Amino acid sequence: MALKPSWGNAPYYLHHSDGTATQHLIGGRERWALECLMATKGKGCTPIDHPGPRWSAYVFTLRRLGFHIETITETHEGPFAGHHARYVLKDRVTRATEGTA
Repeated sequence: MALKPSWGNAPYYLHHSDGTATQHLIGGRERWALECLMATKGKGCTPIDHPGPRWSAYVFTLRRLGFHIETITETHEGPFAGHHARYVLKDRVTRATEGTA
């Protein structure tokens, strides 16, 4: 993902199954996390693939705003073998542009 000069608030539409959409202003690390999730097109993100200091907190905040994000526990090998989370955005989310909803 390209570096953004600013991660200030930006409008996003969360599309619901009933055909409606709600607009949310998202900024900071939550915006960064949402952009990462959107860019994977349903494959999801892990803290290993997309290093961030507090992925679980970003996901928690986005969930409180109404975004459906699934957590899948995966194992990994190596000198620090264990498990990690994969976060998968289950909703259709678009960046708001003038005149669209």
